[in-house]
Amino acid sequence: MADHPIQGLMNTAMNNLQQMIDVNTIIGDPIETPDGGVILTVSKVGFGFAAGGSEFGGDNKNSKLPFGGGSGGGVSITPIAFLIVNSKEVKMLHLDENTHLIDKVIEMAPQAVQKIQDMFKKKDNEDANMQPTTIM
Repeated sequence: MADHPIQGLMNTAMNNLQQMIDVNTIIGDPIETPDGGVILTVSKVGFGFAAGGSEFGGDNKNSKLPFGGGSGGGVSITPIAFLIVNSKEVKMLHLDENTHLIDKVIEMAPQAVQKIQDMFKKKDNEDANMQPTTIM
């Protein structure tokens, strides 16, 4: 059974999109720094796909019909951050600081926990140092 022309258009468009988008598009190729660190680009990738066609029936069903069709696709690649890895730390450097509130909260969580623990230790020390008073 022969493939329908629309199927051929869709397969061609999808194969071309698949060749354009791979893991190196989203997480870029690593760039090594002189100090032994690595920098990776992180990108937001969006793509769309559309296909359409037409088929005009005639009296003769065995004819090729005056078929008309089309397909297309689009890709948008926007860098959003750099992932910096070195011997001391792993850090995410966002290009748009306003859109990554959750990441900031996660990054600040260990510091917040440490401050809360310090507050409890300070309170425990104050309680231990208090002298009982007697009323006469």
